Amino acid sequence: QVQLVESGGGLVEAGASLRLSCTISGGSVSQRSMAWFRQAPGKERELLTVLHWSGTSPNYTDAVKGRFTFSRDNAKNTVYLQMNSLKPEDTAVYYCTAGRPYDNYAYDFWGQGTQVTVSS
Repeated sequence: QVQLVESGGGLVEAGASLRLSCTISGGSVSQRSMAWFRQAPGKERELLTVLHWSGTSPNYTDAVKGRFTFSRDNAKNTVYLQMNSLKPEDTAVYYCTAGRPYDNYAYDFWGQGTQVTVSS
């Protein structure tokens, strides 16, 4: 059974940085396409970035491009979302997802989410 556990969220001021982690059990990050989503109160879930299992450079939605970086540590079986220059509009619950081995679809499994709150 694949499980994803996110951590690293918190309350920060605008302009600060946070690094979210997502550790997978029951599977290997090196074999799976993975993604980060967020959902703010009253808003639809938003796809932020996807990392293909091959390790090809991830794509980012315009709202976070240049500020967020998606990376992977195969030895720790963990992916990260480095978030810099945070803005109040980044406030949301952040989720990581994973697909099945060597599949381009990255959304079969979901973590429980971690709250990020950015104060102005």
